Amino acid sequence: SRDASERDIKKAYKRLAMKFHPDRNQGDESAAEKFKEVKEAYEILLDPQKKAAYDQYGHAAFEQGGMGGGGFGGGAGADFGDIFGDVFGDIFGGGRRGGGQQRAQRGADLRYNMELSLEEAVRGVSKEIEVPTLVNCDVCDGSGAKKGSSPETCGTCHGHGQVQMRQGFFAV
Repeated sequence: SRDASERDIKKAYKRLAMKFHPDRNQGDESAAEKFKEVKEAYEILLDPQKKAAYDQYGHAAFEQGGMGGGGFGGGAGADFGDIFGDVFGDIFGGGRRGGGQQRAQRGADLRYNMELSLEEAVRGVSKEIEVPTLVNCDVCDGSGAKKGSSPETCGTCHGHGQVQMRQGFFAV
């Protein structure tokens, strides 16, 4: 939840830092990158001003262009939606949990520019658009590794547990 205590945040950080620490995962670039993301997320969540911005604006506060252009940081092109959702998702109501069931992840706001004639805007019109969505990978069922295998990165979703799918219908 957004009212996770500092103790909860520290506990989640310690657990994840141990899991992804480069010394424990020598040669694993994805673990090293995840460790950096965990550290960045932890630093944001412990800073009262940055945490308040996250609580108010969500991931958008830290995406490029957020909070008046550039946000609070996010060096090296970090995707804070991924960081908070994947790394600290368990204390912020999302993320992956054991037991096969996953909670729905809240997505970013979608913006779509569409040209309409004045008549279409006044009378209404139905138009089809493609909306990118994430669905569980068929090969690994969201675990990030092939079913029944030792921890190896799934070749279909590359360890993300989800693949992008486009679908949708939109009416104005």
